[in-house]
Amino acid sequence: MNHRAVAAGLMALAASGAPALAQEAGPWSVEGRVGVVSDYRDRGYTLSGEEPALQGEATLSHASGLYVGVWGSTIEEYGIGSDGDGAEVEVTLYAGWAGAVAGFDVDAGVWTNVYPDGDDVNYVEFPLQAGRTFGDATFSAGVVWAPSQTGTGDEANTWVWTRADYAPEAWPVSLHAALGHEDGGFAPDGKTDWRLGVAAPLGGFTLGVDWVDSDTEDSAVVASVFRGF
Repeated sequence: MNHRAVAAGLMALAASGAPALAQEAGPWSVEGRVGVVSDYRDRGYTLSGEEPALQGEATLSHASGLYVGVWGSTIEEYGIGSDGDGAEVEVTLYAGWAGAVAGFDVDAGVWTNVYPDGDDVNYVEFPLQAGRTFGDATFSAGVVWAPSQTGTGDEANTWVWTRADYAPEAWPVSLHAALGHEDGGFAPDGKTDWRLGVAAPLGGFTLGVDWVDSDTEDSAVVASVFRGF
């Protein structure tokens, strides 16, 4: 199951603390990042079996705010079928629109979550988020809703979250904190998750350290290294 920590698209790249470099061509631009995390933790869950994971993302965006992209990560084997094999890669294909509405930065889209070699685990979900910046601080909140389908265990799933980022220009690091709650096919009894982290640019890379926890899984300190392109 896909449990990404922040919404896809342009706002996600900004909020993650790992900036991407844009390749502009008229009204179109391409941006992305590649890197590694010591443990792929999303919504509090470990999806890599507490092992390191390779991750990457690329987004093609238009000046109008429309965007399409792809995100991927290595994962612990998932969706094992009768042949004993399962998915070892998680891929999210996404599209949406990001722009300003009534003074807020809004991002609405659709994700198609694909697990090659997985057995009946692909599914679609719909993220919506809004945020606003006040000086050096940015506050955002959102919801990710998945309708009932085979990949969600034939139950709808909802994850709501809020996040704060603090990045003074004079500071060598930025800080972030997030809180989420999930109910449905991926959390039948309900689940609350949270994270606190710091990120810093260094030599063209972005280094990060996060403390990730939830009320259903042990906490973990997750290190990350990403480079934008």
